[in-house]
Amino acid sequence: MAIRGLLLDFNGTISDDESLLCSILQELFTERGKPLSTEEYYERLAGLSDPEIVELWLGPGHGDVVARKIELYRERAADGATVGPEAREAVLVAAGHVPVAVVSGSARIEIETVLEGAGLNGAVSWLVAAEDVERGKPAPDGYLRALEALGISAVDAVAVEDSEVGVAAAKAAKLYCVAVTGTMGPERLAAADEIVPRLNTDLVRRLIPC
Repeated sequence: MAIRGLLLDFNGTISDDESLLCSILQELFTERGKPLSTEEYYERLAGLSDPEIVELWLGPGHGDVVARKIELYRERAADGATVGPEAREAVLVAAGHVPVAVVSGSARIEIETVLEGAGLNGAVSWLVAAEDVERGKPAPDGYLRALEALGISAVDAVAVEDSEVGVAAAKAAKLYCVAVTGTMGPERLAAADEIVPRLNTDLVRRLIPC
């Protein structure tokens, strides 16, 4: 397979931060009197956008919680340490050959903060964040927007995802989807075209004519 663009989810795919996201949400939701267990986070919320997560758990009208979540995440992930060496190298290798887009349900400022900390901000050609689309994953809107921005069709690109809703979004956009298993088990990612342990250079070199 030779592709002309690589579309990457962020949380749990580039950035190994799902446990951090879970802990921040647990902290905030406990303060609001509705505790969240780790199992509930991964079963019901992982992969959704920040506004969707907060509304699903607390109901509408909690924009202050979304804002505080973004603030805490930026404080705790600003050094870029959640991007491991394998994922970082994979993004850099890919970016040397094809445009790389990030398609995420997180806020733009969160993603940019971590990419800068990890030294990857110059490697990403396009970023689609939560505020850029009306519908988050599992809707295909983010992926369709990224394809349009890069000027390529779905048959010329691959998406890499870590969540059930992310895989659904990629497939709804007619993309070939590779799922990584750091966040969810293979049984929840079965709709992907293939499943691998993680984002690394072996995967990138197999997908891209390096």
